[in-house]
Amino acid sequence: MSAATNVPAPKRRTWWPWVLGGLLAVLAVLFPLLPFGPRAEFATQTAIFTLIIATLALSWDLLARTGQLSLAHAAFYGIGAYTFALLAKYGPAWMTWPVEMLLAALVAALFSLLLGMATLRLSGMYFAIATLAFSEVVKTVIQNLPESIAGGANGMLVEPLLGGQTRAQYYLALGVLLLAVLTSLWVRASRLHYAFTAIRQGEEVARVLGVASTPYKLLAFFLSSFLAGLAGVLYAGKTFFIIPTDTFSLSVSVTALTTAIFGGLYTTLGPVIAAAVLTVIEELLKLRIPNGYLVVYGLILILTILFLPRGLMGLGRKK
Repeated sequence: MSAATNVPAPKRRTWWPWVLGGLLAVLAVLFPLLPFGPRAEFATQTAIFTLIIATLALSWDLLARTGQLSLAHAAFYGIGAYTFALLAKYGPAWMTWPVEMLLAALVAALFSLLLGMATLRLSGMYFAIATLAFSEVVKTVIQNLPESIAGGANGMLVEPLLGGQTRAQYYLALGVLLLAVLTSLWVRASRLHYAFTAIRQGEEVARVLGVASTPYKLLAFFLSSFLAGLAGVLYAGKTFFIIPTDTFSLSVSVTALTTAIFGGLYTTLGPVIAAAVLTVIEELLKLRIPNGYLVVYGLILILTILFLPRGLMGLGRKK
């Protein structure tokens, strides 16, 4: 058997995820206009965080398509959040929030290129440990900056995005998620998909197929961290306050990882649908069992990974 046969052929498409995705898209556009009554503000705020998680999970999945198990997304997320906060506080007066947002994401992407170049030879758990260490190093550096600059361990206030208007922030978050979805679809439809898949199968397979791993891995790092940086900006601009222990927390990377796996690895719709489903499940569990919801939530994730290895996108798909 030749090495080329190790690259899986494109899988047969199923119709239901696209129908569900279309319905979710319509619901997402109309969501702030739905009659939630006195809970409208809470519902919209919850939806914003769902969109942020979906963007983060999709960004993580983009890098995972090259076979890299990253635990550094908390760092990219936090770098985006802190860069945006610092630019808003110290940047020149002419710099508007879209420019600050773009620069913050670019700074996160540039840091990812440095990390990517330093970890090119690593894979598996060694790569995961290196990315986790990177995240901890960045958090430690931010914590030890003078309080007058970035708030130190006590965190810092952030200028709210769009004047704190919840509905406007929602549509901004929806726009960022749309950018992530379009990026994912572009990668899926282009030759990048086959290059990423070949790299995921192994360096030898990629070399036999004529795929130069280094530039493709760095491109995956750049795209992934740029989107994660945008997610961090949305978080900072929504919460108005960021603190290193939360913004660079390992739980941020784990959330991105578990959401992508729950939805279905290497898919576009999977992480988006998973973010919506997991948010609904979490909120319902909080209402029913406020003191033990995380236990049940964790069990659901474990059972899904055990019995649905392809995630939600694997439902109804023949083996």
